[in-house]
Amino acid sequence: MAARETLVESYPISIEWPDDAQAAAWPAVGECRRRVIERLQLPADVCLAVGVDRFDYTKGILERLNAVERMLEKWPEWVGRFAFVQVAAPTRGALEEYRSFQDRAESMARRINDRFGRPGYQPVHLLAQHHEHDAVNELFRAANVCVVTSLHDGMNLVCKEFVAARDDLQGVLMLSRFAGAARELSEALIVNPYHVEETAEALNRAARMPAAEQRERMASLRSTVREFNVFRWAGRMLADAARWRLRARIEDRVRRSQNI
Repeated sequence: MAARETLVESYPISIEWPDDAQAAAWPAVGECRRRVIERLQLPADVCLAVGVDRFDYTKGILERLNAVERMLEKWPEWVGRFAFVQVAAPTRGALEEYRSFQDRAESMARRINDRFGRPGYQPVHLLAQHHEHDAVNELFRAANVCVVTSLHDGMNLVCKEFVAARDDLQGVLMLSRFAGAARELSEALIVNPYHVEETAEALNRAARMPAAEQRERMASLRSTVREFNVFRWAGRMLADAARWRLRARIEDRVRRSQNI
């Protein structure tokens, strides 16, 4: 049998970029922020950071909470002015290790709130329930910072959804170097989620980032995600498959002609 070549290539998956009609239907950023602040009873001038994940140990939720706690330790001026909202949809609840992981996260959130909370304010809001797309988009548009600090992720599309939601060119993306998206989204604040000090410092930097720098970074991020969207991802695979198939046919014809 004749030897065959196989093509192995990397195709970073992406999202469907929202069209003009979809974006026009979104509530204004100010309205999203008002709703979230009212619902969670946050201070009006709060610096709001959000994380959206499954309750899975690979997502770095415990490490993220440690970094929030360390930030409040190092920069106590954020106490009363900074809040972290973690959406964590329960997953694989039939497995004891996942139930134990969720218990640990909830215990850590309580400890941070007991330590730094005060009447009318708690720094951590752990929302252990599934959120529909519109609710997540509202959080993204309300947030000052989106925290994606996976310990290991082939890609992670949460960061791209956050970027797509920010048509106001504001907000800061913090992204784990161990997420595949970090190779594309270099204008994010790239962190090592295992390094608590580094992540806490990045949180502080993100919270203080000037609007002009946010705008510059977000414009670049949005350009990347808009260009390399899910349709381009699919198109590249199909085009490469067609090209490789054509090459294989030509090589077959050449071999057959040589055997005549």
